[in-house]
Amino acid sequence: MAFDAVAVRCLVKDLKDKLINSRIDKIHQPEKDEITINLRTMTDNFKLVLSASPAHPRVHFTNVSKKNPISAPMFCMLLRKHIGSGKITDIEQIGFERIIKFSIESYDELGDLTTKYLIVEIMGRHSNIILTNQDIRILDCIKHIDFTVSSVRQLLPGLDYVSPPVQDKTDLTEINETANIDFSSPIQTADKAILSAIAGISPLTSREIVYRAFGRTDVKCSELTDNGRNKLLYETVKLAKDVQQNNFSPCMIINSASGKLMEFSATPITQYESLAEIKEFDDISVLLDTFYRTRDMHERMRQKSADLVKLLNNNIERVSKKLGILNKTLADSENKDKYKIYGDLLMANLYNMKNGQSSVEVIDYYKEDSPTVKIPLSPQLSPSQNAQKYYKRYNKAKNAEIEAAKQIENAKNDLEYLESTLAAIETSDTESDLNAIRAELIAEGYLNRKFNPKKQKQNASKPMHFVSSDGFDIYVGKNNTQNDYLTLKFANSSDLWFHTKNIHGSHTIIKLGLDKDVPKTTITEAAELAAYYSKGRDSSQVPVDFTQIKNVKKPNGAKPGMVIYDYYNTIYVTPKELKNE
Repeated sequence: MAFDAVAVRCLVKDLKDKLINSRIDKIHQPEKDEITINLRTMTDNFKLVLSASPAHPRVHFTNVSKKNPISAPMFCMLLRKHIGSGKITDIEQIGFERIIKFSIESYDELGDLTTKYLIVEIMGRHSNIILTNQDIRILDCIKHIDFTVSSVRQLLPGLDYVSPPVQDKTDLTEINETANIDFSSPIQTADKAILSAIAGISPLTSREIVYRAFGRTDVKCSELTDNGRNKLLYETVKLAKDVQQNNFSPCMIINSASGKLMEFSATPITQYESLAEIKEFDDISVLLDTFYRTRDMHERMRQKSADLVKLLNNNIERVSKKLGILNKTLADSENKDKYKIYGDLLMANLYNMKNGQSSVEVIDYYKEDSPTVKIPLSPQLSPSQNAQKYYKRYNKAKNAEIEAAKQIENAKNDLEYLESTLAAIETSDTESDLNAIRAELIAEGYLNRKFNPKKQKQNASKPMHFVSSDGFDIYVGKNNTQNDYLTLKFANSSDLWFHTKNIHGSHTIIKLGLDKDVPKTTITEAAELAAYYSKGRDSSQVPVDFTQIKNVKKPNGAKPGMVIYDYYNTIYVTPKELKNE
């Protein structure tokens, strides 16, 4: 993640411009490692997020409201006590580190005006939020770090606050034309050498320096000439001057193929060329709020769907094993005719056989040359009983073949359904989407939980609705039940139906209405939506079949979302989402 010291410097500049002399209005702790502070100035109100989440540590303004616990946690109560109604007098970046220090004036219990410091460390899994008094002594922190966690640095109430150990690197803000960056390693890439020598930059930034110098990012140190080293130093110094002078251009990097958010940066990024869309922002807080709101939503959805994903994966594994056993049974049944022939040959040669034989050689009348064949026997059985034994083996294999074929077909249908449901979970955006899938799994017998159909009906999610650039309505199912509804009930026989070819995904419908002449642009956009809401979302050139609804049929007894179709065309598209109506 590119929340490096450069981004922190940009953020601190933005925070200082807006929050100096602002008053703290409310403090909440919606998550165990996240604080929200409502602030008011003479002209504006702000909500500030301070997060020490291991996955997404951050500081930024937000408009998102989260549900707060009924009883405020202890750390939240402590903040209310010491800095509630306080005034922010200064905001600074400690050194050139990912640490933001808020200076807050407030009155203590005796009515004396004191200064407290709220320090936010944005350092991955070591992130923390710390409150200190004016002597920089820790009053409390959102995460207590004792000797069992770190022998180098403890963060506990009563201890003096000490900044994290300084790395043996040169801060980017101190880089100039005389700087010496070690490019001597024969196996190291140039961006890694820059990252090892300069503090405060991310891998994204170090790659950008190399790209600006050479037009590519995979340059090795062994390739560098004196001129190449000078180019790298020039680009590094140029970036350092921009940061020193607070010349920032916040931007978000979005994957051109999938639309996924990749990274963000406080400085311009050019290294991805046509592979990514660069969206520029005037305000880094708006960028961070947009970026992390999306990331948080995906993370929450991942957590809330974890039980369903585990259930489906377990069932997929079970069905796959069952298919393996059934296929082996089917393969073993291929020799069934041999057992019938052995039984026939033994019955035809009973007069030549004696009790107690372990084998017998007879003429095989079923083959053209009538060769002899040696048939194994059970000595404890009579010749007639041996023949009956082979007949029984034949009948058993024949019945097993018939039953295995039936069960293989059922198992394949089950596997298809489970994998399509798993794909629907991966493209779910809201909790109501997951609830609909959960209800479907209960109805199909995969989940045995108490279920309130009235509650589910109230919170039922609806198919997604988009409007093409030509004005046509496009609908996309979010799960198998919605897919059935769209295809079998909602659509008319002449409407166009789309689905990714041999890839699990959503049913997509173009409603034609009175206009039956669908432009190619609308067909392409519908295909892009079908590809986006499928397992092929992160791919390019995804094949999508489309046909009229009248050519789509649901077999009797088929599971939700399972259909067959014919008379179709195929179009290859890169997945893309339209604006949802």
